[in-house]
Amino acid sequence: MSPEVTSTTRVPRRRCAARERVAGTNRRHARSATAGGVYATPWQPGRVSTRTLVLASASPARLALLRAAGFAPRVVVSGDSEDGVDGLNARRAACALAERKAEAVASRLAAEAGDSPTALVAGDSAPLVVGCDSAPLVVGCDSVLLFDGEVRGKPASAGQAGEWWRGYRGREGTLVSGHAVIDLATGRRASRPAETIVRFGRPSDAEIDAYVATGEPLAVAGGFTLDGYCAPFVDGIDGDHGTVLGLSLPLLRALLADLDIDITALWAPA
Repeated sequence: MSPEVTSTTRVPRRRCAARERVAGTNRRHARSATAGGVYATPWQPGRVSTRTLVLASASPARLALLRAAGFAPRVVVSGDSEDGVDGLNARRAACALAERKAEAVASRLAAEAGDSPTALVAGDSAPLVVGCDSAPLVVGCDSVLLFDGEVRGKPASAGQAGEWWRGYRGREGTLVSGHAVIDLATGRRASRPAETIVRFGRPSDAEIDAYVATGEPLAVAGGFTLDGYCAPFVDGIDGDHGTVLGLSLPLLRALLADLDIDITALWAPA
């Protein structure tokens, strides 16, 4: 759980004949938000990216953040549970969950590659090359809310979500998002948490009941988020808004730098 980079056994490099196919396919899969809901990443003249960013999360908010920032990530859901962190403080819990997600997906990709130089992800026709300098980078994230000394994940029920919200009114909590990055080209990894203070508004009982009825709070840590139905009920934040949405881009940049990777090298080509 240390914030320092932990080196692991390096994966033997392979000759990457599929590199050009990966770059070409990344062009076809580029996405970013537009007003019409269609995604197409910003044009990067002369750029040919040979690395694939794999998001080990099913979160639409995390995916949207990455796409809007110029990346074209592939999504591979880890399927890992969010149990087993009882007794850990918020930072350690968030990082443990993020590391487990990243490790589960990285192990799956490595196993699928086997002795072959390429592996397919989630039925995609584009190869992910494992064990060479164009191997994918896996990013895992998970979030918890620290409120009144209690570490909270997703509410277990609508009743709990409503109870939490009645306690939030006019108060502050700290949203902690753990981040873990694994470089399948080298086996190196880095992880660290990001924190943002959240200042809750004072929704009425009727507004809380209406919000809980949307089902949105049951899908997010602490039972709230900054977008969607919840937006009117959060007065403000102190820190990076991406942390509350589940992925801090400044922290991602720092973790990649720890692994000697320039974040701009991962921007999707035109």
